[in-house]
This record gives sequence, structure tokens and C-alpha cells, in this order.
Amino acid sequence: MSSLYLREDLEAAAVEASGVASVTGTEAKHAVTVNRTRIGERVSIGNGRGLIVTGPVITADAGELAITAELIENVQAASPRIVLVQALAKGGRDEMAVQASTELGVDAVIPWSATRSISRWEGAKVAKGQERWASIVREASKQSIRAWLPDVTALFSGKDLETLAAESHMLVLEPTADTTLTEWEPSDPALDIVLVVGPEGGIAPHELERLQAAGATLVRLGPTVLRTSTAGAAALSVLNARLGRW
Repeated sequence: MSSLYLREDLEAAAVEASGVASVTGTEAKHAVTVNRTRIGERVSIGNGRGLIVTGPVITADAGELAITAELIENVQAASPRIVLVQALAKGGRDEMAVQASTELGVDAVIPWSATRSISRWEGAKVAKGQERWASIVREASKQSIRAWLPDVTALFSGKDLETLAAESHMLVLEPTADTTLTEWEPSDPALDIVLVVGPEGGIAPHELERLQAAGATLVRLGPTVLRTSTAGAAALSVLNARLGRW
């Protein structure tokens, strides 16, 4: 299996004209010094916006990794999109959730400061937290060789989620819900599917009530209670099969 390296400004027209794709800077250095990529190996270079170029390495040094463009693919974005709203959680469990969900194909990630979130992003931590999650998403996308790099939004409040619930299929994972995820049917196949995962202590009753009032649907995954680090990934697996992605 080939490795994937990212270059956000890569364009198909330029690759087609030159027959070559390359990365420089830290991406090239990582490929050569950490992954020990060598001339002749077959790897991929993508732009995170659907373009993936695959071919053998022709240049491999700390300043540049270049490949012959044997295969140029333009992958369409998934529709409907699946968006993960992950509540901030302690012990790195939220980061584990973001990594696994990216590998499983989530299309966007929204950090959420829930009432019961013990971990908090405040002041300078807001920007640092978003940057940290974006880095996790980037590396997980490379590891799983994804054509599209999921967006990581700014930190959401409960009010922000209520607004989003009105314009999407919002599914709030709640162990006490009457409806299972497998029973749920979308009313509009074109709308984004938004999965909301609460923190360690669960989503507060008043948050559940407000999200339902805004149009969200409460769903459960089964008879057991999953950790915040695994619930989103489990739900994504169900939706991937349901939507024909798998």
C-alpha cells in the first residue's frame, strides 16, 4: 500500500502538463527521514480536495519528494456529508475520537464545549485546540489515504448546535433514546448528517431538550453505553454501511 503526502496547492492541470508531482519542506523531510521513502517506491501525493496523484518516486531528499504522475485521480466529495460534533473530553479521549472518525471517513469535525465537558478551551487554548485537532485530522487522513481532508471548525457552543440542527439531519447519540441508529430514516437525502457525541458524563438534559426542540433526533447505538472516544466511530461505521460507502 502506498503512502500519501499532502500539498494543498497541488493542481491537476500543472501535474498533467509536467507529468510530475512533488512535495517540499516538512512534508518531504518527513517522507524521506521518518518514513524512509526511497527512489522507485510507489507513493501518492494529494491536495486534500479530491486530487490524488500516484506513481514511483524519482527524487527523494530532505528538500523534495517527487514522483512520476502515472495515475491522476479526481475523487468526488461524499454526499451527503457526515459531520462529527465531538464534545471536549479529558484524557485525550476527544482526540482519539477525532482520529478514529477521520480514518473512518467523516467529512468535517466540530469541537463542542458541552455543559459537562471537563476539558475546556478558553483564551489562547481555543485556537491551539483547533490547530491540534486539525493536525490530528491531517495525519489520520494521510494514514488512511483519503482524497478529501476534513474541515475542523471553530469551537461551537450549544446555541451554535441549535442553529445547525435546523439545517441538517442532526443525530444526537443518547443511550436512553427510544430510536436506534439503524431504525432512523433521513427525510431529505441531500442534507448533511451531523452526529453529536457528548462528553464523559453525557449530554445534559437541558441540552438534549434544546437540541430536540431545534430539530435534532436522539438515537442510540445499542444496549451498551460507549465511551466518548468510541461512540462516534461506531456510529460512523453504521452510517458508512447504510449510505453505501462501504
